[in-house]
Order: sequence, then structure tokens, then C-alpha cells
Amino acid sequence: MNADLVFDSALIGKYDKAGPRYTSYPTAVQFHEGFTDSEYRDMALAGNATGKPLSLYLHIPFCDTVCFYCACNKIITKNRRHAGPYLDHLHREIALQGALFAQARPVTQLHWGGGTPTFISPSEMRDLMRVTGEHFHLLDDDSGEYSIEVDPRETDEHTIALLRELGFNRLSLGVQDFEPIVQKAVNRLQSREITLNVMDAARREGFKSISVDLIYGLPLQSVASFGRTTDDIIAQNPDRVSVFNYAHLPDLFKTQRQIDSDALPPPAVKLDILKMTIERLTAAGYVYIGMDHFAKPDDELTLAQRAGTLYRNFQGYSTHADCDLIGLGTTSIGMVGDSYSQNLKGLEAYYERIDQDRLAVFRGVRLDADDRLRRAIITELICHFALNFATIESKHDIGFSDYFVVELAELADMASDGLLALDSTGIRVLPAGRLLIRNICMVFDRYLREQVNRRFSRVI
Repeated sequence: MNADLVFDSALIGKYDKAGPRYTSYPTAVQFHEGFTDSEYRDMALAGNATGKPLSLYLHIPFCDTVCFYCACNKIITKNRRHAGPYLDHLHREIALQGALFAQARPVTQLHWGGGTPTFISPSEMRDLMRVTGEHFHLLDDDSGEYSIEVDPRETDEHTIALLRELGFNRLSLGVQDFEPIVQKAVNRLQSREITLNVMDAARREGFKSISVDLIYGLPLQSVASFGRTTDDIIAQNPDRVSVFNYAHLPDLFKTQRQIDSDALPPPAVKLDILKMTIERLTAAGYVYIGMDHFAKPDDELTLAQRAGTLYRNFQGYSTHADCDLIGLGTTSIGMVGDSYSQNLKGLEAYYERIDQDRLAVFRGVRLDADDRLRRAIITELICHFALNFATIESKHDIGFSDYFVVELAELADMASDGLLALDSTGIRVLPAGRLLIRNICMVFDRYLREQVNRRFSRVI
């Protein structure tokens, strides 16, 4: 196994509890409806003085079929005509948002997510990118990080060629598991051939990065079966691989009730699956970035981590730390200035708001000084596995040991367990602590201390 990562079953057993994934801090649990579209507008307009580049996230919520494990915000329909009214309103929202941001601010990062973005037709894709370019400064030199999530069952070589033509240069494919009995159990029938054809097409069209998502802990999985899927993926040599823990929360997500809980692998087997997957990926040369993500040594994420510039946002790890993120479409989350915001979730409510020529923002949070301080700490730890106290003290005008008396005591216990090294200068996460980085970050989460009965996925 990679010398920078140690799989310690005893430590994992001790620390494996539920907690946030920290795509933001404060997390979405702290968003409230007191943060309105009017406050968002003020934050957006004020941000133009910074001249920072922009990141756009566009949410396409439609899927043709439901995957039973899915916890995403989606709409299941086979009627492609349902996309028309949604896209009409999305175009109008793009115009409303575009009017708030200076045209000189380049869009250095763009992402279409879902749902299934490739649910919409080629002409609808062209129109969506055209409208986006009319209201935002899109880059035409292929220098931006323009990515899209694709379902290989909804994608062929013609779709891949079109996406490249539209400016996308990074592709994320959902695979989860190649085993037919597992696919049947979660209602996602997707052959190796279909998946590998999409990857081959992406390479032919010159996509800069191909990322594959896998999920461990699904029903009927075993170490041997998931090993076959892992080997198949490694053989295809994707630039990035994400290995996510399936969180079975049927009380929160109705579709998960269709999964037979008795068919889920026991906790011990689930850990063995993860251990095997980590060993094979690292043996194949992949670098553990953190939080389920692996990348090749020459990948942008790996290079950014090495340079100390890696960042984390709602799309996961990113090389673009200096952007204002604008969320477009239902449920989308944005980060503008020192605030987070989220759009309305239901289609009717979203349509009604856009029909009033108003932004779809319905909740969010404005960060105070303590939020900014703790966000900086969590970001450093989750991206770089290290924290320099002097740097934090200088940027946030605090004395670290005085401000974080309670937290340092908890960290001392973690240091005794071998998760991290702690001294007067800072924190260094040790190889045995990297898989448990969420636990270390949770020490600095003020809101988590105050919360009761919040449902998060387990760390491992």
C-alpha cells in the first residue's frame, strides 16, 4: 500500500461514525431561509469588485430510470419532453444570474451535473451552452476546467463528439459496479462494453481527463466481485477514480427502500472491500488525494495537492480555489463571496420564482469570522493533510492555542492513537489518519457540537 496511506482496521473501527463530507463549511444543514434572494443579489454585485473568476454549476435533474442507491436530487421520467419547460426556465435563470456578474470575469470552471445531463437532446445541449455563453464569459481556448457527468447508458460516440465540440474537456462516468447481480439488485444495468466504448470515444475526442465513480457496500458485493470491477477499471487507465461508501438511509431516500438490506455486505466485508480496492489502486500507481478520491501522479489534482493549492467545493476536489461558484437549476448550491446559497428544490416552486423574474435562491448562510476561520482550517486539513498554526493566526488574527483549547485536547487523543502528529507549530495527518480525515475535521466543526439527530453518511 502507498506509504502515505495506512489501512488500520482497529482505528477505523474506533472512529467509523457518521459525519459531514465537508464540501462546504458551514454545511448545508446550517442553511436557512433567512438568507434570501435579495441578500444573494447584494453579495453577487459586491463581489464584482474582486474580479475573481467564476465557476458555474448547472443541474439537469432528469433520469430515464432510477438507481435504487441514489441519493441525488433527481426526477425520474422517460418522457424527454419534460426537459423543455425546465430548460426554458434554466435559460431565464442564467440571464438573471448573468446580469449580476461582470462580463469581464472569466468562467474558468463549468460543470453539468444531475440527474443525467445527457438526458437532454443534442439541440438542447447546444442551446444551453449558447445561452450560457451569451450571459457569461466562457473560455474558447480549452484552458478552463469544463466537466460533465455522463451515464454511459445515455451516451454514445456521437454524444461524446458533441460534448467535446461544446467545450467540455473533462468527463465523469458513473460505473458503481460491473457485476450483473449487483447491477440488477440496484436497478442499474450497464455493461462493460457500453462503459468502455464511452471511455474510448472520450480519448479519441481529446478529453483531458476521464474520471470513474465506483461504490462499495452495495448489495451482493464481495471482495472477489468488487476486485474484478476494480481490475477492469484499472485496466482502462482513467485519470481519476472515486470510490464512494454506499450510505443506506432508506428513511431519508425512498428509492433505497427497494434495496434488500439483508443483501448488503456486513461491515467487516465492507471494510475488506475498501482495503482491497485501496491496495489495488495504489499498487497501480494512483495517489490517494483524500475523501474517496484517487488520481494519477501527473493529474491536476495530484499536482495541486503537491503545490499546496488544492481546494474542495460542492463538486469535490478542485484546482480552482479563487472562484465564485454560481449554482443554476433546481437544488443547486452556490458560493458567492462569504456566503452559500441554494435554489428551490421542487419544479413548480422553481418555475414560479423564475416566472416572477426573481432568482431561485430560497436559503443560504452568510459566514461570520468564526465560520471563515474554521472553513480555512477544514479546507487545509481535507486537502493537504496538514495545518500550520502561524499561517492561520496571521490570516485570522487569533492565538490558535487560546482559541481552540477544547479542540486541541481532542486532537491530543487522536495523536495518541496515531492519527496525527501534533506540536506547537501545527498538525500533520499521519498515514493511518488519512482515511479518517473527516473525523479530524469534525473536531473543528462548531455546529456539529450543537447538533442532535442529524443524519450523515458514515466516515468509512
